[in-house]
Amino acid sequence: MQRYFVEPDLFSENEITIVGDDVHHIVNVMRAKEGDEIYVSDGEGRSARAALVVLSPKEVKARVLELLEERPELPIHITIGQGLPKGEKMEWILQKGTELGAYSFLPFSSERTIVKLDAKKEAKKLERWRKIVKEAAEQSHRAVLPQLLPPSSFREVLKTAGEYTRCAIAYEKEGTTTLHQVFDELNAEDTLLVLIGPEGGFSPDEVALAEANGFLPISLGSRILRTETASQYVLACASYQFERMNDTDE
Repeated sequence: MQRYFVEPDLFSENEITIVGDDVHHIVNVMRAKEGDEIYVSDGEGRSARAALVVLSPKEVKARVLELLEERPELPIHITIGQGLPKGEKMEWILQKGTELGAYSFLPFSSERTIVKLDAKKEAKKLERWRKIVKEAAEQSHRAVLPQLLPPSSFREVLKTAGEYTRCAIAYEKEGTTTLHQVFDELNAEDTLLVLIGPEGGFSPDEVALAEANGFLPISLGSRILRTETASQYVLACASYQFERMNDTDE
């Protein structure tokens, strides 16, 4: 069944209202009919199986048949701080990162960033990125819709350290501290910000500045990863570490 996200105020225990582009998808693309069933999430963890009862050009209403007890989210909330990469790599990072369980994404510019967001085109770019995240969340049956935070500078990102339980910066020259050592310090519902550099990585000065602001330099293994691969490694390791532990506890 298809899955859709709605704003929390449009999701109740009895009825769900769908508006926006998803109305076109349900009515014109899927050619749905009254009685057809769909999955709906409010983007904050609540999900339901629902039956369509009203289909119109402006909105679709569905009757809740069952509130679902799903557990598709990573036990810890991981924010991927991503140095802006070249080309369409950011779209790939957002799509696959959403599939692998990222809680939010924080794009930033740093010393070795080549791409510069055009202020005139930034709004359109962010709209496209949010659409990619939403579609990936629907495809992977997420219950939480990952946030796409406003693009920032590297120094602005460092100022957010206090908002997270733990902060780390991936650095290819770090030879001792590993990602798993960071994971060992975290519990369910804790928050982790991991900074991934652009194609050229981080400069030694940037790593030193991050460390001074409470970020722990970490290694992502014995191989040098591309910027679009690094975040996927982080999320896959988190899935293995925390979801495996939960399964074992049960």
